[in-house]
Formats: sequence, structure tokens, C-alpha cells
Amino acid sequence: MNGRILVIDDEPKLQETLEAFLVETGHEVVTASNYDDAIEALSRQVFDVIFADLSNGARTGIDILREVKKLELPTQVVIITGKMDIATAGEAVRMGAFDYVPKPVTRTMMLRITDQSLRHKHTVESRETYRRTLEATFKCVYEAILAIDSNLTILTVNDAVENFLQRSSGEIIGQILTDVVSQSQKPFLTDVAQKTLQTGAMIKEYPAEWICPDGKPQTVLISCSQLVDPSSIVPGAVLVLRDITRTIDLEGGQERRSFRALIGKSKRMQEIYELLEALAETETTVLVTGESGTGKELVADALHAIGPRSSKPLIKINCSALSENLLESELFGHVKGAFTGAIKDKIGRFEMADGGTVFLDEIGDLSPNVQVKLLRFLQQKEFERVGDTRSLKVNVRVITATHQNLMARVERGVFREDLYYRLKVVEVALPSLREHRDDIPLLVEHFRVLFNRLFHKNILHIAEDVYKAFLTYRWPGNIRELEHAMEHAFVVCGSTEITLAHLPSELVAPVPVEKAPVKKEPLTHCSEDSVRKALEKTAWNKAKAARILGVGRQTLYRKLSEYNIADPVDE
Repeated sequence: MNGRILVIDDEPKLQETLEAFLVETGHEVVTASNYDDAIEALSRQVFDVIFADLSNGARTGIDILREVKKLELPTQVVIITGKMDIATAGEAVRMGAFDYVPKPVTRTMMLRITDQSLRHKHTVESRETYRRTLEATFKCVYEAILAIDSNLTILTVNDAVENFLQRSSGEIIGQILTDVVSQSQKPFLTDVAQKTLQTGAMIKEYPAEWICPDGKPQTVLISCSQLVDPSSIVPGAVLVLRDITRTIDLEGGQERRSFRALIGKSKRMQEIYELLEALAETETTVLVTGESGTGKELVADALHAIGPRSSKPLIKINCSALSENLLESELFGHVKGAFTGAIKDKIGRFEMADGGTVFLDEIGDLSPNVQVKLLRFLQQKEFERVGDTRSLKVNVRVITATHQNLMARVERGVFREDLYYRLKVVEVALPSLREHRDDIPLLVEHFRVLFNRLFHKNILHIAEDVYKAFLTYRWPGNIRELEHAMEHAFVVCGSTEITLAHLPSELVAPVPVEKAPVKKEPLTHCSEDSVRKALEKTAWNKAKAARILGVGRQTLYRKLSEYNIADPVDE
């Protein structure tokens, strides 16, 4: 194995001798008498091996070694040293030199060190090329790939692994496999990996069903084979994971148990999943309806994530959380001086979402003025910032949501009929939890896995009477209330099983499943006393107070003006 060699020594005779030893065996040799000559030679070409005299005037072989490391050259440095410099030469090896050669240098010693240096350089370069090839291969496939060593330490992964472990590659490389997978994933992955490591057998498409760290059920095919490097040493194994959950669902092999963050396998949820898939590739405006806590925001997340706009922003805003002026500014932006406090130009949510999706929650609480602006935008895709006369255009998909009966609001004259039909091109009506109780066990298991991870607990079981309580409770707060009930149980539970004692009190002695609806006071009879009580009950949250009274926000504002009721915060 021949190479390009640089010999650095200030003794001409030694230079000639070393050069003669190397040239006669086929190596290409360049010589240098000092540090400056050596640096100049390094600037002209890359050498495989450098022999540098440790004692060479003011700049020594150590300085050459430092320069090679600084420039990150793929070069092996061998130090030539006298007897008195052996300790210093040893230190040079610890700094990264390949070896040192004591004087006097013999032909046999010189050729042996040269051969060893070249072989070592070749091995290092081969392994680096092998590593880069692996990384490039990993990036070109959709399946998740994990390379592990014989101790189950993760050597490298591709980006697809995040879909299975919910952790980035930077977080898991260098970790032990069993420390980064969920409890339900661990038996499958470690058993398959250890079988390959111990027997050398290749395992192809071993089926596994588990719960991901985020609580989603997943069906996976696991393949595993030995990881063999160029030196024919077996340092570990490669695991390949292929998610076939969606394929099984589409083929009808089993009921789909989830869709993105939506959980449920009931017939009603299956219909919603199919509708969302049909809507994914369209630009249709979607109205998501359902009681509070049914997961309306999750529908918006899913539609955005599976559609062609997924790489662009998803911007959300709760229309009931802001006053009319603030909401208009948030949606469309404003220019400097448009109103008191507008000290500079500000872009709105629609501009922020250009190319992506805007999700407007509680759309029923829009004021008439904002309704007009929104209708114009939906029709023409243009708007003006508050205080500006210039029209702006953006390309966004609009998804809206409400827990209110918008048609009833149209009939009462508080919501524009033309806007209603423009928003309701397609309606995704989410059922209350009472309407798909058979999904409660699946949701409970989802939250058990989720909170075990969040609270670093190991709760394994849910008592049977807890399930009975869950299945008979009315769930006025729907899935959000179930989530909070499970979170409460995790906080107070000190064992591995959740029992009735760990549940919120209202679930232990629940109200009857069928409860007569509370009759709301007609909007024309909102007395001053009832308005004040609603505001006090909601800590002066006007949106919530309006819901209690059964009126729109604008009606509530009119009543406040009529009764001369001032917000304590403004006084």
C-alpha cells in the first residue's frame, strides 16, 4: 500500500536517508527542513502520512500536529524523537499523533510504521465512508431505521424514527434502546434486536401492536439484520420499523382506532375519519360543530396536517376571547395610528398564515363588523388592515368552529345568513361523548399512557368500577372533562391502579345520565339582576356570561349599556 509522505527534519542526512527508504518501496515523498516549509507543502497537497522531528528549532513536531488537527486533514502524524524526548512523544500520541519513532531510525522500523499508518488511515476513511453511506441511505427511506451496537446503544437513526418514539434523533442517539421506547414498545423491539445480535438471524416483518408514547395505537412490522462494517466486525444490528396502521384501516382489516390526535373506533368516529380524508386535499371551507370539549380544534389540526398546506403555518384564534376592536386587529392587522395604542404597523393572523390555514374558534361570537370583513375575505381573498385603505391578498384555507347553533343565531338576526352558508360548505359535526360511550375505554387507555409519560408514573390498571363510573356519567364537558378526570386521578394516585377513590367527587356520585335541560331566560328578558349575576359568576368574562344568559356578545354589550353596568377593571 503506497502513499504520499511528508518528511520534516532539519538534518539533511536523515532527510535523505528516510526519503531513500520510502522511495525505494514505491512511496511518493516530499521533504521539508522546518515548520514554514512544511506548512507550504501542506498548502499544496494532502499527505497520507507525515514524519515530523519533535525537536526542530523554535517550531516542533507538536506544532505540526496541532496544525494538522486544526485544518482537519485526513493525515496520520508520526513523531521522530530522540531518547530524551520519549515522554514528550508519548504526550503527542495522546494529542492525536498515530505513533512515534525513536532515533536512530532503521529501514525496517520506518517501513513498518509507514505501512501501519497507511492501513489505519484506510480503515478510518472506509468506516467514515460507510457511516456516511448509511446516513444517506437512512434519509432516502420512509421507514424508521435505528442502528444499535451489541449493548443496545443507539448509534444513528433517521428522521422517521420520531413518528414512532416522539423524540428527535438528537435526543436518542447515544442512549440505550430500552430507555427511549415506551413500555408497550419495549418487549417487541428488544426481543427482536437481541435475537439478531445473539444468533445472527435476519428477522423480516415481525408484526407488533403497541401504544405510542403519545397514546396512539399503532400496528408495525419490525425487521432486523446484522450491522457489518468494512472490517467484517459485527458491531450491532439495524432495526427497520414500518407503520401499517393506515393500510390495515383502509383495507378494513380492523376498525380505525385513531386519526391523528382524534381517538375513537365507534361508527360515528369512523364516519368522521372518512370525511376528514375526503376534505384533506380540497380547499373547501369547513365548519366544525359540537359541544365544548369534543375536540373541534383537533379536527383543524388534522385537516391542516394531512393536507397540502401542512408545511405552512396553522394560525389559530379564539373569536370569543377578544373584544371587537382587538379581534379585528388580530385578524387583519392594523397600521400605525389606527387607534389609541397602535404605535406601529402590525400584520394580522391572515397575513401570518399566508399559504397555510387559519382556524377561527367560536365563530358565532363575531361582531357584525367583523362578519362583514370575513365574508369579503372569503369571497375575494382580500382585506384591509384596520386604519388602511390598501387591499391585501393572501392565500389561506379557513376552518371555523362553534359550539353554538349558528342557524338559530341567523334566525335571531345576530349572525349573517350569507356568511353562515359561506362557512358551512362542509360541516364536520362532532358527537358528544354521550353519543359514543363505547370509545371511553380507548380514550381512558390513551390518557393512561399519556399521563404515565407526563407524570413519570407507572400506573398499569384502571379498576373495573372506575370504568363503570365513566360509562354511566353524563360528561357535560365531553372528552376534555374525561382528560381532566384522568389527570386528577394521576395526581392523587400513589399506587399502580386507579380506583374510585382517585376520581373527582362529581364522578363518584354522578348526576343522572338524562337530565332535563336548564331553561335559559329569553334574550328579551335579560334583567339587570340576571346580567350582574352571570358576570359575577364568570369573573366578568363576557363571552362566558353571554352563554349563561343564552345571548350573543353584542346583545350582552347592549344590555350593559342599557343598565349602565361598568366593568370593575375599567373603573
